[in-house]
Amino acid sequence: MFVQLPTPLITCLTFALGACMFPGHHWGEWNDSQLLPTIQKLMKGYNRYLRPNFNEGPVEIGMSLDIASIDAISEINMDYTATIFLRQRWRDSRLVFPGNESVSVDGRLVSLLWIPDTFIPDSKRSFLHDVTVENRLIRIFSNGTVLYALRITATIACNMDLTKYPMDRQVCTLQLESWGYNLQDVVFYWTRGNDSVRGLDTLRLAQYSVESYYTSVSRAVYETGQYPKLVLHFALRRNVLFFILETYVPSTLLVVLSWVSFWISQSSVPARTCIGVTTVLTMTTLMMGARTSLPNANCFIKAIDVYLGICFTFIFGALLEYACAHFYTMQHQTIEDLHRDLVREFNESSGNGSVPVVSSTQPKNSAKVSSPAEEPAEQSATSDTKATCSEAKEEKPGQGCSLSSVKDASRRAAAIFIVENPHNIDRHARAVFPTAFLFVNILYWLYYLFF
Repeated sequence: MFVQLPTPLITCLTFALGACMFPGHHWGEWNDSQLLPTIQKLMKGYNRYLRPNFNEGPVEIGMSLDIASIDAISEINMDYTATIFLRQRWRDSRLVFPGNESVSVDGRLVSLLWIPDTFIPDSKRSFLHDVTVENRLIRIFSNGTVLYALRITATIACNMDLTKYPMDRQVCTLQLESWGYNLQDVVFYWTRGNDSVRGLDTLRLAQYSVESYYTSVSRAVYETGQYPKLVLHFALRRNVLFFILETYVPSTLLVVLSWVSFWISQSSVPARTCIGVTTVLTMTTLMMGARTSLPNANCFIKAIDVYLGICFTFIFGALLEYACAHFYTMQHQTIEDLHRDLVREFNESSGNGSVPVVSSTQPKNSAKVSSPAEEPAEQSATSDTKATCSEAKEEKPGQGCSLSSVKDASRRAAAIFIVENPHNIDRHARAVFPTAFLFVNILYWLYYLFF
């Protein structure tokens, strides 16, 4: 049950409570002008649509940044997402008040003041944090200086050169420009030079490390005029250790595994074929997996693609080496079988007492089994053949005995590709493949690390 107290009694209780809470103050000393909020005094006659120093010169706006975090760096979209604290300072003579103190204004009253129209030109998406209220800070100093701070998360474009991926070094920028005020109205500057940016020294990223950074003052030239521009440049060096363990070491081990077939007998066809095909398929899978985190449609030939291509070439070369060795082995075996059959037939015919058939594969001593009476006839036939050939040469120079010349040339060309001992192919491959792979690796790492 509530009891309605008389109004004079409520007034007496209020003054009594005030006397208890503030015993040192006397309410009679306060007047109405002192009880008015300070912001109302400052805003009296203030026009927020006009910039400070209107018709007197440009407004100098100093800026500083705190990089809270860089959440993600995407090679696919070529951008990075960062959360920053942006602080802007300028002097507004209309906000001067007596004293040496500063006044902190609620961020929701930002609509009452003139503020710069700063924006990030390379931003794709951005938002202002609003938990639990909009993350704004407005502080007005007695000399008219205004401090305006924001907490922003933005996804900013960064053009990347991926030709040396994953040993690349990317230089990204964070640009700040004025949207509508040109250089005659607004001038930007960094408040403390390179020290105006904080947080990059202690930043920890997953794949990158911040190598260096610096600030610069520039101007943006558009069709509508020249505008102030501040740029933060920072270089990111990719940590290659992850890619060495993830890609380079497995691909190198696959190449070494393909060399195991050089020590397996050539007669073990299933074993050597299985090793060659397995390493080729595994290398193909590794190459496809290395490209999933990169843009599919790009014109870059990356360093990792070059190395995977080198490894695939050596693995495929090991498979072709066995194919060649097996082919020459079968060819050599066929020639030996044919020679063995001819020797057997010659021995059988000699045992029966009949005259053997002379072939080109038989030795010259065994081929001469003719009687002395036949030798003059053979010599005369040979002399007739030589005479005929010489006459043909004199009548048609360049065309005589051309068929035999072509045959001799073809035999010499074919003799180059004939391997007397096919097992030497594996012996040479054991030394050639590792030496060549080591040499190519030295050139690869020297080029991509130091050039």
